[in-house]
Amino acid sequence: MKRLLLVVAALFAAWLLARHLGVADALSLDALKARQAALQARVAAEPLLSSLVFVAIYVAAAALSLPGAVVLTLAGGALFGFAHGLVLVSVGSTLGALLAFLAARYLLRDAVQRRFGERLKALNEGFKKEGWVYLLSLRLVPLFPFWLVNLLMALTPMRALPYAGVSMLGMLPGTAVYVNAGTQLAGIARPADVLSPGLLASFVLLGLFPLIAKAVMRSIEARRAYAGFKRPRRFDRNLIVIGAGAGGLVTSYIAAAVKAKVTLIEGHRMGGDCLNTGCVPSKALIRSAHAAQALREASAFGLAPATPQVDFAAVMARVRRVVADIEPHDSVERYTALGVDVVPGHARLVDPWTVEIDGRTRLTAPNIVIATGAQPFVPPIPGLANVSVLTSDTVWQLTEAPRRLLVLGGGPIGCELAQAFARLGVAVTQVEMAPRLMGREDAEVSNLVQAQLERDGVQVLCGHRALRADRACDVQRLWVEHAGHELALEFDAILVAVGRQARVTGFGLEELGVPLTKRGTVDVNAQLQSTKYPNLYAVGDVAGPYQFTHTAAHMAWYAAVNALFGRFKRFAVDYRVVPWVTFTDPEVARVGLSEAEAAEQHIAVEVTRFELHELDRAITEGATQGFVKVLTAPGSDTILGATIVGAHAGELLAEFVLAMKHGLGLSKILGTIHAYPTWVEANKYAAGSWKRAHAPEKLLAWIKRFHDWERG
Repeated sequence: MKRLLLVVAALFAAWLLARHLGVADALSLDALKARQAALQARVAAEPLLSSLVFVAIYVAAAALSLPGAVVLTLAGGALFGFAHGLVLVSVGSTLGALLAFLAARYLLRDAVQRRFGERLKALNEGFKKEGWVYLLSLRLVPLFPFWLVNLLMALTPMRALPYAGVSMLGMLPGTAVYVNAGTQLAGIARPADVLSPGLLASFVLLGLFPLIAKAVMRSIEARRAYAGFKRPRRFDRNLIVIGAGAGGLVTSYIAAAVKAKVTLIEGHRMGGDCLNTGCVPSKALIRSAHAAQALREASAFGLAPATPQVDFAAVMARVRRVVADIEPHDSVERYTALGVDVVPGHARLVDPWTVEIDGRTRLTAPNIVIATGAQPFVPPIPGLANVSVLTSDTVWQLTEAPRRLLVLGGGPIGCELAQAFARLGVAVTQVEMAPRLMGREDAEVSNLVQAQLERDGVQVLCGHRALRADRACDVQRLWVEHAGHELALEFDAILVAVGRQARVTGFGLEELGVPLTKRGTVDVNAQLQSTKYPNLYAVGDVAGPYQFTHTAAHMAWYAAVNALFGRFKRFAVDYRVVPWVTFTDPEVARVGLSEAEAAEQHIAVEVTRFELHELDRAITEGATQGFVKVLTAPGSDTILGATIVGAHAGELLAEFVLAMKHGLGLSKILGTIHAYPTWVEANKYAAGSWKRAHAPEKLLAWIKRFHDWERG
């Protein structure tokens, strides 16, 4: 802010000086005409020096955005002729634009990116890839003030040398027109006379040319991609959706809601992974584990402690009942009633518009949405196929608890299930190759979660790399390496939870040559279209970048709208504010930046904390472990990220998600009435902590003096 104020003051001083010295008058068309003969004589006498002085003046005028650039361009033609003048003006205008660009970047970009970095993320990515196209279009049209182009482009990630080169190329046609006009200076009454309406329209069309060329190239690429396929003249459906997980369900529902004829194809179970093997069963298991732990901790509430007698078969039966109770929400009957044509069976793409179901029935649609989800990744560890392996998909088939469970993986799934099984009486060992659990979170969060897992009886082994597994005489072992030494860990079952991979095989994607990313997800653009076949869309885990049920549903709206109405307008997915929650005890919830991410991205932040042991409701419930941590832009209440660790953290996070989504700062949260005593008051107290840290001390000192005076 201080740097910006200094710049504004310097520019204002330069403007006053220029006004005092009569720079505007000196750079006027009348002044140029009056001195044309004298200046031409000077150029003829000292051509090299005159050229250097002219370029220097032009660079200064362009860099400082002084008025008179048009007159200087005319002067280039009038004094040096067309060819020589064109070179001088091009060099001067490019160097001046580059200096203005670099100055604005140095003075403003960091501050803008700090404040609006998350909102500008998609724009930044776009400019990294195709910024030159937009810059060229802006430079080709003289209607856009060049000083404004310099300023705006400085805020983007575009590099300086490409900026200079594209600027020179883009300004060349307009420069040539003005320099040529300058060679006939006597016939010009005012600078505006140079651009006739027809010529101006020509420049506008020229400016649109890069964008049109880009669209044409994409059309040509699409035609090449579709070469060899025959597009149906008529289609059976408006939209076909493959996969009935969260992404597929929401996509098909939206399509049906706008009266499109949509078919949803599912080859396994409605509801996808979240309902059947992920979110729902895991949270049901965690609830049973929490109840068992509550019995152990009963003495803290004045009750006689009890050792829970865990009936594991009954626990798993309850898990299945919970799934069954939620199944109707995602059932064939419900979606049929909503207007969706639900077809059971395995879908395979025959061509970009045709889906074959179970090798028999074929349906066509102009657009198809792939929502096939993801599956647990099982690493190629030697010997793993010879031992009892469970994944987050198969663990729900257990009816008897393993005596010793080894959990491989320290991410959210591994931590949630390790803690749940430990609280249900299973001896759990958790192995993580990284130095700490939950590597995406700040170290203090990881340490707090690990400490609680260890209190619950989990043996946590970080920094241990799995080498091989074997079985000998009914003894199953995982061999790990730590600090250069090998160690054998015995287990009765191993739960592999090292991540999930997109489900992309068996659906015809390979045969069509649908491109994948390095992460193995379907490669899509910002509008969720396949980068090869624009009529194929992908949502949810199969597309990434987030593997959450709520992001799959979020993406579904964009896929449905873009697929059905894309000929009118397409929307880029908004990933600016994505929350996620790990349902350990304590819960970990986050949106936006963490401290570690801010440091990695060199984003300056202020950190405000509120400890839950100071919250009345937390004290009454004996759940004081955890904190609320908010990251804000320096000197501002703009929220860049929030991390909450503690009971009900996932519920508390919603207020920060709402605030970030709609640009509300901590002052708005502080000014909102929160019911007492509730958990969500923690957010208000965090906002209050920020406010106290930014109290106007000088003003308060004067107010104190006023109160002292008022007392006499």
